[in-house]
Parts: sequence; structure tokens; C-alpha cells
Amino acid sequence: MKITDIRFGMLRVPLKTPFKTALRSVEQVEDVVVMVHTDTGHVGHGSAPATAVITGDTHGSIMAAISGHIVPRLVGQHIANLNHLTQLVQGAIERNTSAKAAVEIALYDLWGQLHGAPLYRLLGGGDPAITTDITISVDYIDKMVSDALAAVDRGFESLKIKVGKDIGLDIERTKAIHAAVGGRALLRLDANQGWTPKQAVFALQALEDAGVKLDLVEQPVKARDLEGMRYVTERVNTPVMADESVFGPREVIELIRMGAADIVNIKLMKSGGISNAVRIADLCSLYGIECMIGCMLESSIGVAAAVHVAVAKADVITRVDLDGPSLCRHDPVASGVRFNDAEIRVTDAPGLGIRGIEDLAAAHDLAA
Repeated sequence: MKITDIRFGMLRVPLKTPFKTALRSVEQVEDVVVMVHTDTGHVGHGSAPATAVITGDTHGSIMAAISGHIVPRLVGQHIANLNHLTQLVQGAIERNTSAKAAVEIALYDLWGQLHGAPLYRLLGGGDPAITTDITISVDYIDKMVSDALAAVDRGFESLKIKVGKDIGLDIERTKAIHAAVGGRALLRLDANQGWTPKQAVFALQALEDAGVKLDLVEQPVKARDLEGMRYVTERVNTPVMADESVFGPREVIELIRMGAADIVNIKLMKSGGISNAVRIADLCSLYGIECMIGCMLESSIGVAAAVHVAVAKADVITRVDLDGPSLCRHDPVASGVRFNDAEIRVTDAPGLGIRGIEDLAAAHDLAA
């Protein structure tokens, strides 16, 4: 199975409600879809969203990185040589992690098809059923409480609450949701870099003193402020999770060395794809650090790849935040991963098992 061509598409899926964080507000998923064609007729699929405020990637820069730097290295290569292919992708250009992730996902999809097995089995096996939390967007308190109750009624047992805009209001938001859902769901706070270290300690200690037990707090301070992360970690009982502070294995090593966080959030768009995601999980397992696997606001193509990693590395990936498809009005992707609110199941379809994508548009006219 030899690579002959790589093509692009554009997938847009409206959200049920606007997705709001301390950094942005979004009304629809917009993914660049990467299709790797082979001489056997097999096609591998990958995807990546534009997350300029997080990874620095735009739709145009994703396609430019792939077409100008990655494609020339891959055309003519054999899918069986997967380790070599991932090295070619990672060495093709600095940073551009979302572009690398999209291509790697498609390569791993083809690798699964080559061996006639679902990807999770080739990555180590596991129970092909996991559960995800769901995101409660930052909003007025009454709206967030209403959204939280609706999510619990739909069967979600873990809620990720977006905060980070107003420290006092953030505390009240969290208290109100805690009072509303009682012991029916775990609560996770995601501050999206919205607090200073002292604000984070103040907020978390106030919540702890009020009897609000949190499963974790995600990225309370600026991404590059590892000293600030350590400051918070050392002063609160709530487990602190690093997200934007950790892109790849090197940052994980530094984080572990400093004792700056208790949990690491793995995202394929940050790590540059599956190969580094697996390395991060293995590193964390070695040092007894638990992981969450998350996603950007993206379609079920990239999220499906993350599901396979979560299943294969379930010993260290103890938390799942793969709610992207659940936030969309519909799922236009027919694949081997079935998203049903909190429950996610993987079939025996080879690779990612993608059989079709509705409403896939041309992407050649996008500008960086």
C-alpha cells in the first residue's frame, strides 16, 4: 500500500448551542479534512480545526504546511513503514502541530486498514467502550445551571465547567452548579488560562472551604507559567491538570520534573498526532501521572482517533473529554466509532472505519 496523493476537504457542522470559553466563542465546527490516497484504492482520513489562540494553526496554514512540506516527503512511501512515516511528518516543519496531527491520523487509519484491524487493537487493545464528560460553556449562572441539569438528564456523569472570566462570578457559577447537580456528577473546572496563580488559589480554596469537591481544575494559569502552575498545585487539594502548558513529550518531562501539575491533558492537535500522544501516555504511566484525553472543538474524525488512543491506553488515560461530536447538531461522519451522548463505542471496522462524510466541501480556496 503506497501513498499516491493527499487531498483536502472542508467540513462544517453547526453546534447545538454556541461554545463559549474565556478565550473564544464558536457557533460551528470547521475542520480541514485530509484524505491520503494509495495505489490500492484505500483512503485514510484525518482532520484538524483552526485553533489560532491555542496552537497557532489556521485552516490556511494547516493546508500550506501539509501541501508544501509534508506531502513531498510522503508521496511514494509505503504505509507499512509507519514509524518512518511519522518521523517524516514530525520532521517536515517546526510546530504546526494540527497539520501534523491531521496527516498522522490519516496514516494510522491506513495502517489499520492495511492490517484489517481497528486502530485501538494495533495500539495495544482494550475495552472498546468509554464514557466522556461534556462541556458547560461559560454563561449566565442560570443558563449554566440549566445546561448542567440537562446534561445530567442525558446521562453525563462528569461535567467540565468553563470559567476564567471573572473570579468572583466563577466561584458563584461553580457553587450554583454544585448545588444543582448534587452528587449526580463529577465537576471539572476549566479556567482556560483565565486566572493568575494567586486568583486560582483563592478561588479553589474558597470552593474547597464551601464543600465543593472538584475532580480537577484545568489550566488555571497562563500556559507558559509553569512556576505559577506549581504554585497552585502546592497550595490546593484539588488536582491540577495541565492542558495548554503541555504540547509534546518534552513539556511533559519538564512538568514532571517541576511537580507543576497532577494530571496531563493529551490532545492530538497539541501533540502533533497519535505517535506523540502515545509517548506522552507512556511517559506519564512510567511516573504514575494520570492523563485525560481531550479534543479541540472538532469533528468526529479526529475525535475518533483520540477514542482509539484512549481505549488502548486506558491504564493511564483515566479521564475522557471527547464531547465534540455530542455538541454538534448532527454527525456527518459514518465511522467505526459510535458517539451516543456520554457513551462512546468502537466497532471492529479496520482503521477508523470511515465509510462516508456528508457535505464535505472543497477546501482549495481557503487563505491563511
